[in-house]
Amino acid sequence: MSVPLDLIPAPHGASQLTLVEQLVQWARRRVEERVFRPGMRMPSIRKLAQDKGVSRFTVVEAYERLVAQGYLESRRGSGFYVRERSSGAPDCQRQQSGATLREARPPSPIDVAWLLRVTVQTSSPEKGPGLGYLPTRWLDGELMAGALRTLGRQSPTQWLGNGTAQGFLPLRQQLQTRLEELEIGAAPEQIVLVSGITQAIDLIARVYIQPGDPVIVGDPAWFQMFGRFASQGARLIGMPYTPNGPDIDALETLVATWRPKMLVINSVLHNPTGTSLTPAQAFRILRLAEAYDFIVVEDDVYGDLCPPSYPATRLASLDQLRRVIYLGSFSKTLTGNLRVGFIASSPDLSQTLADQKLLVGMATPELNERLLYKILTEGHYRRHVERLRGRLDGVRDKCARMLEAVGLSLFTMPAAGMFLWADTGVDSDALAAAGQEVGFLLAPGSLFSPHQSPTTWMRFNVANCGDPALPGFLSGYLDGRRPARVLKTAQAAPN
Repeated sequence: MSVPLDLIPAPHGASQLTLVEQLVQWARRRVEERVFRPGMRMPSIRKLAQDKGVSRFTVVEAYERLVAQGYLESRRGSGFYVRERSSGAPDCQRQQSGATLREARPPSPIDVAWLLRVTVQTSSPEKGPGLGYLPTRWLDGELMAGALRTLGRQSPTQWLGNGTAQGFLPLRQQLQTRLEELEIGAAPEQIVLVSGITQAIDLIARVYIQPGDPVIVGDPAWFQMFGRFASQGARLIGMPYTPNGPDIDALETLVATWRPKMLVINSVLHNPTGTSLTPAQAFRILRLAEAYDFIVVEDDVYGDLCPPSYPATRLASLDQLRRVIYLGSFSKTLTGNLRVGFIASSPDLSQTLADQKLLVGMATPELNERLLYKILTEGHYRRHVERLRGRLDGVRDKCARMLEAVGLSLFTMPAAGMFLWADTGVDSDALAAAGQEVGFLLAPGSLFSPHQSPTTWMRFNVANCGDPALPGFLSGYLDGRRPARVLKTAQAAPN
């Protein structure tokens, strides 16, 4: 069965494009969106003709036009490859068949933009195994609506103030109580409310990082922070992971070699491996931080998905915010649109971060903070989170069995959380590109490396792998490429 060309619509009044022109626009759009990235080998003429249901002549003609326009290069005896292009586009690329084309984007040093872009375009969670959030049908809209109705009955004058840099005080007091349950002592003045973990990372980077400063991050780890630290001029150093969590022996070597300014880590339900810190690992990390004088940023965005009985250790509970900066958020359990997170730190640093927040964007919207306060204090949030954990438990094993049945190997099998880290045995960038062709959003492992190293690994969200066509797509793609030369990367399975 051929795959639809999925073309850019022709402008109003334009004549019907020929098959060659359609194929050119299809390939050009994917190059510009960096689905097909510089150096990537394009599908063979025979394969693309078969997949698209066109003649080989049509593919040859389209490829030749793309070479002429600067999108591809031809290598004799090897095929066609995506060409490294400058930020400007040749004049011949600006007008083609009466259609106005977009300017080519300059390549990004941390190429995550394509995943973020297609994430917001993915309407069906089942088509998004690579998404980083839960499907909306799992979330509780009535919980949000009820809190909004309660706020609407209150005096309207509460909305007329300017807010404060540290955020809505009653919410910070409520967060103090929640942190006490995790054995983390933080007074309200030690808590700064932010617009999610992304803003938290941004503020911390602005306060601490100077160009050239070494920052240790997971390899793999949450990709969005890489770009924020890199834009501040940091030198990112990757810390490898094992199925039991971060490789602490490797970390000790990295720390002694690089003398980092900071370590950033998911302590609980790490994204993407699903691992969590043990007490022994946590103690060693804090000893290293003390010995080599670096700050630890603990991202606990997935903490509420961790059952109370789950064996996990938070660094902030051991350090009590002396050297650890603790981050939390509610975007994974309520909705990403709420955009309320928080930073808990020492009193002096908390004031510095609040001042930096004022310089960057003044106060965060108090409406969102008041809404979250209502949700947390009306008694329904805990039951909502318990339901989410139960639903994840109900699909995790099923998803794992499906991935193993189609030939993938799991890094480890977490007992909680939403992510599985799996070895596909093939280039996961190419697999992600093929997935997008048939409507699946996949998250290739290269995006989880601070250096975007090629890899065979891929992250799967167990809540979004329910499409019945997914196993067939994965097995069909992998069967067509095995045995294949497995890429040797820093993200390969540990020794």
